[in-house]
Amino acid sequence: MFVSRLQDGERMSELCREFGISRKTGYKLLARFNDHGPAGLYDLSRARHTVRHRVSGELEALLIDLRHKHSTWGARKLHAWLRTHAPGVRIPTISTISRVLKRRGLIEPRKRRATHNVLPYGPKIRRTSAANELWCIDFKGQFRLGNGRLCYPLTVTDHYSRFLLGCEALESTQGKPAREALKQVFLEYGLPHAMRSDNGTPFASNSIAGLSELSVWWLKLGIVPERIEPGHPEQNGRHERMHLTLKQETTRPAGKNLLQQQERFDDFTRTYNDERPHEALGDRPPATAYAKSERLMPKDVPEPTYPLHDLTKRLCKSGGLWFGSPRHHYRLGRVLAQEMVGLREVQDGRWLVTFAGLDLGHIDLGKRKFEPMESFDLNPLAS
Repeated sequence: MFVSRLQDGERMSELCREFGISRKTGYKLLARFNDHGPAGLYDLSRARHTVRHRVSGELEALLIDLRHKHSTWGARKLHAWLRTHAPGVRIPTISTISRVLKRRGLIEPRKRRATHNVLPYGPKIRRTSAANELWCIDFKGQFRLGNGRLCYPLTVTDHYSRFLLGCEALESTQGKPAREALKQVFLEYGLPHAMRSDNGTPFASNSIAGLSELSVWWLKLGIVPERIEPGHPEQNGRHERMHLTLKQETTRPAGKNLLQQQERFDDFTRTYNDERPHEALGDRPPATAYAKSERLMPKDVPEPTYPLHDLTKRLCKSGGLWFGSPRHHYRLGRVLAQEMVGLREVQDGRWLVTFAGLDLGHIDLGKRKFEPMESFDLNPLAS
């Protein structure tokens, strides 16, 4: 009616007063009629012409393919990967990627955890500010291979960069295979200043200072053994979190034998270090934050030296020390059999016994007794 009367020659201002609308609205209605015909006079959709969270078919296919390839990567890691590997592509938001994965049934909403009974973390035992200050080592829980045999993965990571230095499929948790696997890591990446482990075999024992053959070897290489408190795996939380991802991506299902399983571990290591974005590193992969140690693995394991001690003595095959006048046998521990120790007289008739910078205890010549230290710390006076 309004437009038809305009077309019949009636004036815009008079028609607008009659219909109770502004002249601006009148001209707008006329323009819509001229552009779209009678359909233009109906209410138009207020929907956006472009939808920011809409994902193209090609990009959605890429997201689905990446998710199938990396089944443990969530929306945040996929978003970080696209920023690095898909230049020029309009990347959707993390929430949009999450909606795509949910719509395809690839992720499930996280269940809220009750927090009223959650206890805070225990004390931290060392902080790091650079690569190779501290490495973490552990055996991920054993699992059965396709051939029925057990696999014990030995893993080593750099605490600062989260770089996975080694993941070796071993047949047991014995010290010799672990030492050989760790030797290859040392040859490739150099030596750390300290090594964090739990209190299990082969990293610790019930011998003096909790030393094992493996940790004695570390001390001789100038590596400080650092053990978490019993019952506090959160003190090695970064390493434990990596184990969860390792289990999800390499053991479901497990390989048929150790060789096949090792191939899976090797593929996982490459992806984890070079591709997988890590949130704690600003969504960069660990390889961008890691550099090899300047402390190289020596060809021969050096003997400990004690320039500030009064005497040096080699322990016997039983891990004991003949000392004093008259000579008396002081048992230190078989784990130190035939190792060189330093002795320093701290009081008349009382001698401090040190191995590779670790103060082990005191020999009291008057009581003819060896008294182990109540706590064990590296002695800066020993080298």
